[in-house]
Amino acid sequence: MTLRRLFVPLVIMAVLVGIGIVGVGRTTFGQGGQGGQTAAATLKVDKIVVLKAARRMKLLYRGRVVRTYSIALGFAARGHKTTEGDGKTPEGLYRIDARNPNSSFHLSLRISYPNARDRAQARRRGVSPGGQIFIHGQPSRLSAAVGAAGNVIALPGDWTLGCIAVSNRQVREIWHAVRIGTPVELRA
Repeated sequence: MTLRRLFVPLVIMAVLVGIGIVGVGRTTFGQGGQGGQTAAATLKVDKIVVLKAARRMKLLYRGRVVRTYSIALGFAARGHKTTEGDGKTPEGLYRIDARNPNSSFHLSLRISYPNARDRAQARRRGVSPGGQIFIHGQPSRLSAAVGAAGNVIALPGDWTLGCIAVSNRQVREIWHAVRIGTPVELRA
């Protein structure tokens, strides 16, 4: 596909998102802070909950939802990730264990998959459990192609290899609020 053929639909989508006709990757505000709209710089998060079936990710602080995001998952998202290349997003309890500001996606926070149980099940079956599961923004090449519109554009559908994707604007908010060691609960 030529750059022009990719650029025009993305610009149209950005305009529709910007004026509120299409809600791609929209952030909703939970209760907390000043009327639920805590500034990103002061947003505190002590847990992340991913609801795979609903395609939602919630940031929590002291048990209260402070942000909710629409997300994209692995291209075969149903079920728990068990094998490298299966396109599934893991399920279970993990932690944020690394940050990558130079990812091929706009920022990325690594989830501690695979854990000991994931590695053991894969070893019993003689396969690799896979790894490198992240919460990240959109592909860097997409952001470069659409410029400022890349902040709100979120590719439609489940397109990752098992990661959790949000818009670039959203991943920047998450990046500033989430620390290494933050628990991540991924539910079916």
